[in-house]
Amino acid sequence: MSKEHHRYVEVPVACIILVFLFALQHYGTHRVGFLFAPVVITWLLCMSAIGVYNIFHWNPHVYQALSPYYMYKFLKKTQRGGWMSLGGILLCITGSEAMFADLGHFSQLSIKIAFTCMVYPSLILAYMGQAAYLSKHHAIESHYRIGFYVSVPEKIRWPVLGIAILAAVVGSQAIITGTFSIIKQCSALGCFPRVKIVHTSSKIHGQIYIPEINWTLMLLCLAVTIGFRDTKRMGNAAGLAVITVMLVTTCLMSLVIVLCWHRSIFLAICFIFFFGSIEALYFSASLIKFREGAWVPIALSFIFLIVMYVWHYGTLKKYEFDVQNKVSINWLLSLGPSLGIVRVKGIGLIHTELVSGIPAIFSHFVTNLPAFHQVVVFLCIKSVPVPHVRPGERFLVGRVGPREYRLYRCIARYGYRDVQKDENELETDLVCSIAEFIRSEGPAYDVGTEDVVNDEKMTVVGTSSSNVEGIRVCEDDGNVGEMAGTSELREINSPKRVRKRVRFVVPKSPQIDVDAREELRELMDAREAGMAFIMGHSYMRAKKGSSLTKKVVINLGYDFLRRNFREPTFALNIPYASTLEVGMVYHV
Repeated sequence: MSKEHHRYVEVPVACIILVFLFALQHYGTHRVGFLFAPVVITWLLCMSAIGVYNIFHWNPHVYQALSPYYMYKFLKKTQRGGWMSLGGILLCITGSEAMFADLGHFSQLSIKIAFTCMVYPSLILAYMGQAAYLSKHHAIESHYRIGFYVSVPEKIRWPVLGIAILAAVVGSQAIITGTFSIIKQCSALGCFPRVKIVHTSSKIHGQIYIPEINWTLMLLCLAVTIGFRDTKRMGNAAGLAVITVMLVTTCLMSLVIVLCWHRSIFLAICFIFFFGSIEALYFSASLIKFREGAWVPIALSFIFLIVMYVWHYGTLKKYEFDVQNKVSINWLLSLGPSLGIVRVKGIGLIHTELVSGIPAIFSHFVTNLPAFHQVVVFLCIKSVPVPHVRPGERFLVGRVGPREYRLYRCIARYGYRDVQKDENELETDLVCSIAEFIRSEGPAYDVGTEDVVNDEKMTVVGTSSSNVEGIRVCEDDGNVGEMAGTSELREINSPKRVRKRVRFVVPKSPQIDVDAREELRELMDAREAGMAFIMGHSYMRAKKGSSLTKKVVINLGYDFLRRNFREPTFALNIPYASTLEVGMVYHV
């Protein structure tokens, strides 16, 4: 069968496998994940066994090639030709780096053990076996184009091919899963536009699915497969991508040595000089294949870099505008406790990016609406650069203005690997955190607070599930006596039932003063009346006199991304019937 006939079979089969693989992603990997480990282990053991067979059968002395001396001897003898061949040698390690992309799903120790004890020895034995076979077969007359399958005994060649296809699918799944994890973390840190994140497993936290990224990857893979139709050019593209990742990782590791480990700069320079020089040698060899497929990862990385830069720049400018145009506390105090308007029952939840001060959107309501809610909460949801935030440290709750204003600030902190709660859980946790703040606000309980600018005191309050001894919210008609039997709790009942009965179950001691009790009653009344979610819908425009680059980035780039990507995760979890959006134009 000729080479062209091979392509007519290989390309359609590869495309079918790719479509099938990406189409299964929304079901989650937990349904077939139990097959991944046996497939990979079988493939690694198969490679090792074939490698050991070839070593003992063809050339037992091939182990001497592990010495770096032979690498030096090879480069000295072949010179430019040997240097150019280094780009192809990168294919020996392409794929193994996917393990490190899955750090968002597995621990560092598990990856270290798997790579050191299983993956690395299997790769060494497999390539030593190929080298032993090729050392005795310099002229191979076969239609097989890949050295590994030439070295496989003919009787088991087809079963090995089947295992290899399954292992390739699992390896592709690792890349896809790693991509989902990285995109989620970048989006949480504000470095990538917001996308829809679906958690496919209720038991395993790390298994997620991102529809937009999934179908984009599928289209890109199909385009590369159909466009290249040659594993050589695909290998050149993969090789340059892998060595670039390694080179960037080495550079970043030198920063970790100095900034995180607090070691000497000399040690960091030695590290980057030793490993960086080796990787730079491979990197330069890969750049030679730029026109033979290596341009693909560079082009894609450039496109994604532009998208990430535009989104991060626009998000930063939006936050700077919010900070510069926030309302002063003096303006609020001049309005009085009623804010100059009628205060109706209910909780008004205003979403803002500010952790201090009053957002400009609030002044629009106060100056243009005749009434506002009895209780107002400025909610700020922050993604912090840590994997997880403990439930006991989830919320920072404080008061804006005097007590009679009934204005609160709540900062909900999530790590980039945390799952944000749905609407019902978020409402309950918010009300409980505010109630717990009111209960513990007295001088006797003024502990564990953090000072924030403008003399605001922010108290660390955990979620309702983590704070066992704190205030609980009961919103049904169930019997609370069972709950109170063992912990000696007592109820503060709401005097009226508007929509549904809301009760705060508080510890028997310490005693609550009269003002705090009245404030808790008003909070219960407001919770019964309902909660309204108020969102700001911003339209950003570059101000007059801005440069052409800034106008293109803000007016075209950021506006396009904002309109075509998702709303904040908080906005996706709240009911539309209780949502009020206010449009504002930001001139940045």
